[in-house]
Amino acid sequence: MLEAVVKSKKEMQKIAGMLAKELKPMFSNQAIILALEGNLGSGKTTFTQGFAHALGVREKVSSPTFVLLKIYNFSRAARFRHLIHIDCYRLDSPKDLLHLGFKNFLADKDAIILIEWADRIRKLMPKDSLWLRFQHGSKINERILTISGRPMSKIFMVS
Repeated sequence: MLEAVVKSKKEMQKIAGMLAKELKPMFSNQAIILALEGNLGSGKTTFTQGFAHALGVREKVSSPTFVLLKIYNFSRAARFRHLIHIDCYRLDSPKDLLHLGFKNFLADKDAIILIEWADRIRKLMPKDSLWLRFQHGSKINERILTISGRPMSKIFMVS
């Protein structure tokens, strides 16, 4: 488990970008899943924006709260082909996500999936998901980011 005290939005995006650049493709038949959980305003979307930008997304990235998911495609030269951004805040049931093809997304080995409010669909989450917990810190712009789950060496280029 890793924990960081993040002092600003810019710092959160920088950390997200560093993590995104260290990702490596999996040699399996599934996507890399980052499960983001935390209260409103705790940094989930800010993290996702920095993460997406580091992977080359030039579109404006905002939380897909009302559309539930957004797919960003990368060039063929990229290590991954898709970034799938899902927001589960408005779901009534985890089953609602299944109707959108969630199992197909999980099986896409060329995808990275970032799921905001992933704790709302915990029953559907693969056991080897990487969990990122966002909490408000003691100061107004301070956030605490905790990363746990899948062994880091399996998802990041760690020697």
